[in-house]
Amino acid sequence: MTTTRRKLVVGNWKMHGSHKANAELLEGILQARPFGADVAVCVPFPYLSETAVALAASGVGWGAQDVSQHEQGAYTGEVSAAMLHEFGCRWVIVGHSERRQYHAESDTVVAEKAKAALARGITPVVCVGETLAQREAGETEHVVKRQLSAVIHALAHCVGEIVVAYEPVWAIGTGRTATPAQAQEVHALLRAQLRAASPRADAMRLLYGGSVKPDNARELFAQPDIDGALVGGASLKAADFVAIVRAAG
Repeated sequence: MTTTRRKLVVGNWKMHGSHKANAELLEGILQARPFGADVAVCVPFPYLSETAVALAASGVGWGAQDVSQHEQGAYTGEVSAAMLHEFGCRWVIVGHSERRQYHAESDTVVAEKAKAALARGITPVVCVGETLAQREAGETEHVVKRQLSAVIHALAHCVGEIVVAYEPVWAIGTGRTATPAQAQEVHALLRAQLRAASPRADAMRLLYGGSVKPDNARELFAQPDIDGALVGGASLKAADFVAIVRAAG
């Protein structure tokens, strides 16, 4: 089944930013409008307010890089979906490999975070991906299907409302990128898994992440099941980020 899906490019600033750098970056993005793809930036929590002000009514969305699975309570340092909603967040990244690795987030916790976000009308960008050791051991399919399965189980019929981002861990911040064929193979696998769970699977957007740059974006986006990108390092430079958005549409 062939479905036309509007491309989506989401910038993940990770733990970067300052008032001055953020203002310059956002202004550079805004000056490049209009775009032929949907665009959003996911920023560190302290910068949500200024980002919301800068992007208000611009057509460029904003979001966070994580969210608590809890609604409220004695969870020092955590940020709830209700709080993100108050800042107009439309997007939130959950299950990024850095959260899974450095904060020991399990598949179950990631699924609970996605559920918490959806409950507040925020679209979770659910990250899945294998390490280099897992790929070399031939475990890519098992790993990504296990990670996505937990989310499907938790969200049930609502799973059609999420965005999935395939980020091979071995290609994040390394300069290495999965070939378009490698990326498409996993995206097709994920699409098939989603089709078994949701009638909306063919309308869902699957993003690729992992050293996406202006010079490889167009070829990646030409693949039938790659509907955009979750961009790390290149999202910190307006010219590079805009070039990737232009490649998307």
